Amino acid sequence: MIFVLKNWYHYCLAWFGDIWYGDPSETMRVIGITGTKGKTTTVELLTSILEAAGEKVALVSSVHIKVGRTLDRNLTGNSMPGRLFLQSFLARAKKAGCTTVVLEVTSQGIVQHRHEFIDFDMAAFTGIHPEHIESHGSFENYKNAKKRLFTDVAAKSVKKNKIFFVNEVSEYADEFASAAGSERVVRYGRQGFINRYLGGDRMRIGNWFESDFNLENAALVTEIAGACGVNWAVIEAGLKAFRGVPGRMEIIATDHPAMAKIKKKFSVIIDYAHTPESLEGLYRYIRSRLAAKTGGRMICVLGSAGGGRDKWKRPEMGKAADLFCDEIVLTDEDPYDEDPMMIMKDIATGIAVKPYRLIAGRRAAIRRAMELAETGDAIVISGKGSELWLHQEDGKKIPWSERKIVEECLTELGLQ
Repeated sequence: MIFVLKNWYHYCLAWFGDIWYGDPSETMRVIGITGTKGKTTTVELLTSILEAAGEKVALVSSVHIKVGRTLDRNLTGNSMPGRLFLQSFLARAKKAGCTTVVLEVTSQGIVQHRHEFIDFDMAAFTGIHPEHIESHGSFENYKNAKKRLFTDVAAKSVKKNKIFFVNEVSEYADEFASAAGSERVVRYGRQGFINRYLGGDRMRIGNWFESDFNLENAALVTEIAGACGVNWAVIEAGLKAFRGVPGRMEIIATDHPAMAKIKKKFSVIIDYAHTPESLEGLYRYIRSRLAAKTGGRMICVLGSAGGGRDKWKRPEMGKAADLFCDEIVLTDEDPYDEDPMMIMKDIATGIAVKPYRLIAGRRAAIRRAMELAETGDAIVISGKGSELWLHQEDGKKIPWSERKIVEECLTELGLQ
C-alpha cells in the first residue's frame, strides 16, 4: 500500500508540474540519455557540440545544470531531480529561448515517474550493468526501469519522428530496440564509429577519446548530433575541442602546478567509476596507457558505498583491482551508517594476490597512495569523481572535492 501511494504521489507531482508550467517540453527538442554509465559525459559532450552548431541548449547532468549561457553545479544530489524540478527547469529553458534540452534519465527517476509528461524527441541507451540491485529488487527490475524510457517515449510522447539510439555492443540491444516499437532505431558502436567517421584512426579526435568507453560516448553523440542536423565537420571540431567532465577521467599530470616541487613525477586520475564493469574498463585503459608510455605501476584508491547499497559488488571491485593494479589502497567512499572498516574488508575478500592497505579516512588514503608512488606511476582514485559530499552516519555530510584534496596532498608532499 505504501509503495502504491508513493507511486501515485510521484506521478501526480509530474502531472501537476506539467500543467502548472504549461507543458514546456512541447515546443523544444528534448533528448534523454539512460544507461548505467556514460550518461553524464554524453550529455555534456552533446551539449558542447550542439552549441558549436549554433543552438541554445539546456542540460541537467549529475555535474551541471545549464540554461543557455548560465552554467551551475548540480547541488540537488540527483542526476535527475524530482519534486517538480524538471518541469520548472524546462519552463526556464523555454523562457530563455533554448531550442534543445538534454537530460540524464536515471532508473530511480523513471520509477518515480520523473520522466512522465516530458515530450521527448529522442532517447538513447548507453548500455547496462548490475547496479542499484537492492533498491530495485533485482537486475531485471533495474533493466526494466531503464527500458521504460523507451516504451513510454514511444507510446506517450506527442512528438513526431521520434528517434531511439541503442548501443549495438550491449547484450540487451535488441531488447531496447524492441521497446521503441515502430519508431526509428539507430544502432551505434565504437568500431563502426572508428571506421565510418575516423577513417580507421581512433586518435584522430584527440587523446581524451583514447579509451574505448569515451569512444563509445563519442559514437553516440555523433549519431544524435547528426540526427539534429549537425554536419560532421562541426561534430569533429567539437569532439577535438572537448576537455572532459570534472571527475570523469580527470587527469592531474606532471605539468600541474601542485606537482612543481615533487621530485617523483607521477600522474593522478580521478574518476567516478563505481561498478565492477566501469572500474575494470578504467583500470584496463590506464594499464594499457602506462604500458605504452611509462611502464610504471598503477596504484588504486577505492571504496564502496555503505547503507546496504549493492553489497554484492564489493568483492567484485576487489577482483578488478587485484587483476589490474600493483598497489591497492582501500578506504571510505560513502559509508553512511555502516562501519567503513567492514566495507573495506568486504572489498578485500576479492583480492587474492596484490598487496593492499585498509586506511580509514579518504584523504589519508589518497595521501598514502602518493607516498607510495614513484616516477612514471599512475594513481587511480575512483568512486567519488566530482561529487560534493562524503556521506556518513545519521545523515551527516562532509563537504568534499576530490580534485581539491589531491591538489592539497600534492602541495603538502612538495613542501616536505
